[in-house]
Amino acid sequence: MADLKYHIVQTLMVFPADGKFHKELNLIEWGDRKAKYDLRGWNSDRSEMTKGVTLSKEEMQILKEKIGGIEL
Repeated sequence: MADLKYHIVQTLMVFPADGKFHKELNLIEWGDRKAKYDLRGWNSDRSEMTKGVTLSKEEMQILKEKIGGIEL
């Protein structure tokens, strides 16, 4: 598998670690593409990552609106 090119533009949130990985919500540029919101697990030095979810700005706005109505 080819090396993934990415650049973390901004880290928005870091969740507590659960074992080897912790989750982060970042704004990431994947390859030469426009930055998107990304939630996934990373190891402590960000040399390894888990599968994650990538959202456009529009999708993130919908999630932000909808999540406010969820009762925990």
